[in-house]
Amino acid sequence: MTATTTAPVAAPSVHTQKRQPSGRMRAWATRAPLLPALIFMIAVTQLPFVATLVISFFDWNSLYPDARSFTGFGNYTEVLTDAALRKSVWTTILLTVGVVLTSLVLGLGLALLLDRKFRGRGLVRTLLIAPFLVVPVAAALLWKHVLYNPEYGLLNGLLHYVGGPQPDWISNTPLLAIEASLVWQWTPFMMLILLAGLQSRDHQQIEAARVDGASGWQIFRYLTLPHLRRYLELGALLGSIYIVQNFDAVFTITSGGLGTANLPYTVYQTFYQAHENGLASAAGVLVVIGSIIIATFALRVVSSLFREEVGRA
Repeated sequence: MTATTTAPVAAPSVHTQKRQPSGRMRAWATRAPLLPALIFMIAVTQLPFVATLVISFFDWNSLYPDARSFTGFGNYTEVLTDAALRKSVWTTILLTVGVVLTSLVLGLGLALLLDRKFRGRGLVRTLLIAPFLVVPVAAALLWKHVLYNPEYGLLNGLLHYVGGPQPDWISNTPLLAIEASLVWQWTPFMMLILLAGLQSRDHQQIEAARVDGASGWQIFRYLTLPHLRRYLELGALLGSIYIVQNFDAVFTITSGGLGTANLPYTVYQTFYQAHENGLASAAGVLVVIGSIIIATFALRVVSSLFREEVGRA
């Protein structure tokens, strides 16, 4: 009978005795530096929105604070059925569609111009971007007093020089006056997005089309425009998010008069002039919901653009 001997088992080293941190602990360690910014973001943005959401379910006039009562969705029903509020929604749609479409068309033309090589292109690009960098209130004041003023405005000064009429631009065409100021400010933004799209084209494909005898219009229609579709969608969605919430131009140029009161300005009137906290909160929540819907589509377009660029690389 033979005895079997087993090799002695080595004692675990000091390094192996130390417990390795789990994947969850490492994840929290990497996210910990972001927690203060996340907490600050929640405190500044989400808590006020939750408070607004709660107030929107109450019939609450700040002049009579003790008379508030819970109304459920009554404020939302009033917002959607009130004639003045419905008109402000329609004005918001007209303003948004007019500004976004016009800015896209002008931005596309400027992007096509800047995509060509010519002397001073950098200076021209800088000058064209400048309107987008102007503070919105300052831009509205510029258009109201420097351009639109019927007595000393630049537009009437040019018309007087050629013997033309002297119209009151804001009184005669109030909504167009607001749209023009917003188009002037947002065309550079659209131009930058579309210029980035133009510079990401496959130049070998364009050269091959030229060799095959394609005209400039055919190249633009069948190659450039389909390539810019995602960039056009992105510009339209981002522009819509801003214009839907625009308050500065309406307040500064017309003060919401002459049928130019959009939904944000109507919320302002309801809250600060009528002191209807619940009604104004309900209208504000609807504006936020609309903006979130548009932003969701914008994020999808951005993610699809990133996927296309990664696939192309």
